Amino acid sequence: MKKINFNNARFIKSAPSVALRPTPNLSEVVFVGKSNVGKSSLINAITGRKSLAYTSSKPGFTTMLNYYLIDEAFYLVDVPGYGYSSKGSRDLSAFGKMMEEYFKNNEKLKNVCFLVDSRHFPSSDDIDFYMFAKQFNIPITVVLTKTDKLNQSQKATAKKNIIEAFNLDPKDAFFVSEKDECALNRLKEHIHKVLK
Repeated sequence: MKKINFNNARFIKSAPSVALRPTPNLSEVVFVGKSNVGKSSLINAITGRKSLAYTSSKPGFTTMLNYYLIDEAFYLVDVPGYGYSSKGSRDLSAFGKMMEEYFKNNEKLKNVCFLVDSRHFPSSDDIDFYMFAKQFNIPITVVLTKTDKLNQSQKATAKKNIIEAFNLDPKDAFFVSEKDECALNRLKEHIHKVLK
């Protein structure tokens, strides 16, 4: 696969279900995580676009599967955050159903980038969702967000907590911050590798 130009990115569509995914049928990498963990901000950072993905300070803003075409090579998919619904519990069960449908029999899905706020110990929602996603046997990469708000000692503690909470191989955990170009490049290289 040729080197991917992440700056060549455009929004394609919002889909209420995987059945309405865009064509052509390309490989996918999905960003999942709790509401307000920074999924949209990270999409903007790795594509070098300030407003490609809409960011909101209000949790629960994203409600559909949002598809972004990266360099005509693959789709980066931003999904609703879990752990919050302004519309009540019925929407939370609808979210679970949407994600099960998305993960199940999705041969185009190459990697789940599971975003966790580095400033907090993983919550029971984080652990439950990780275990739920794991059962579909799709490679999962844990991405610790908002690391610019931590000092070195706090970063070491955060990584230790993540590795223990999810029983991870350290190579499957990435620190990122939208302000850290080196960390963003490492994540982009990782995405390129999983797509090969």
